[in-house]
Amino acid sequence: MNLVWITVMGVVGAMVFSSCSMKAESGGGLISYQAYDRPAKLPKNPSAVQVKVSLSKQRAYVMEDGKMLMVMPVSVGLPDSPTPIGTFKIFKKENKHRAASHGFAYKGDQIRKCGLENITSGWSFKGTPMPYWCEFKPNIGFHTGWVKHSPCTNDGTIRMHKNLAPKFFQMVSVGTPVNISYSQPEDARWSNIPLNPDAGPLPDYPYSTYLSESYFTQHKTPEFD
Repeated sequence: MNLVWITVMGVVGAMVFSSCSMKAESGGGLISYQAYDRPAKLPKNPSAVQVKVSLSKQRAYVMEDGKMLMVMPVSVGLPDSPTPIGTFKIFKKENKHRAASHGFAYKGDQIRKCGLENITSGWSFKGTPMPYWCEFKPNIGFHTGWVKHSPCTNDGTIRMHKNLAPKFFQMVSVGTPVNISYSQPEDARWSNIPLNPDAGPLPDYPYSTYLSESYFTQHKTPEFD
């Protein structure tokens, strides 16, 4: 990890903790967030697809033989839980994935957020839903989640907007290469895209939403150009 990355992420990290807490905002912001979408094209040759992630821009580029198929904003890891840098391959895809180590304990109408190690006797547990999971390193992958304008994932995973995650899931395959770097050559041409409203200030869903299987289908039907 180079000195520039450490310095930049240290500054960003000081700004992140406030944006990672869910604060109430008018319904307009949430409505705009729910409506957000980005154009995408299905690959003609799935084996030629590659994904590049720019940590500094928080962008993911899905490409086929150098041709851009989709550019999307993403949320990456906090400085103390960074998204790994390097070249990887997607080795697991699961559209209804749940985290194994963190989620929600529930008993009757009571629900609380917790880690698996903190379950009280008599309570049941469900892992945090991570729809359209595409794993490229053990326990680290792309998945649906609140996309914010500053790094904010606590486990180094890469969050995608709920309307873009099902598109990404269809565009990549087991074996698709993923390159993650502080910056990418594509940043100069492709990073300046319309962004979703920052999810940081938006109200979170009730915890009961995350227990429901319907959470995995709360997105637009994916359409491709």
